[in-house]
Amino acid sequence: MAYFSQPKADDKSGLDKTPVTGKRIEATPVAKNLTATVSTFGPGTLITGNIVCEGSAQIFGRVIGDVQAVEITISEGAQVEGNIIAHDVGINGTFRGTIRGHNVRLKGVAMIDGEVFSKSLTVEENVQFEGLSRRLDKPIELPTCAQAVGGTKPATASAAPGSISEASV
Repeated sequence: MAYFSQPKADDKSGLDKTPVTGKRIEATPVAKNLTATVSTFGPGTLITGNIVCEGSAQIFGRVIGDVQAVEITISEGAQVEGNIIAHDVGINGTFRGTIRGHNVRLKGVAMIDGEVFSKSLTVEENVQFEGLSRRLDKPIELPTCAQAVGGTKPATASAAPGSISEASV
């Protein structure tokens, strides 16, 4: 009686389960859809350094460093000190630094100290926002993980003409 057997020829998983043959192994649906991936940093977590996500990032703990992702959510009780670059940013916690995003939502009990560069900014009632806000001219280009590791960056979005630049602040 054999407990281990070779996969059947009619296996429809889409994977080549015999890498010895030299055939290309196809990506699973999970690997193909990396942008649907959510990275979560739980309460009690302290991260010192930069975070680059090709999908979404949810922060419930504390981050000291830059965060780049397609979508970033800073939950109530979370603290982030650094720069944020994302298409969508939702802050319900404490943030200190610079935000560059297409859609930025400051909500609930959020406390923001810094600069916000966005195409759309929503500030709900009871939010504490101290700093400045400027409209973005160009869309944000997020680097891939490979670009972040290699040190190459795509062009970053700039503020509207006549606005204060980071260097002059």
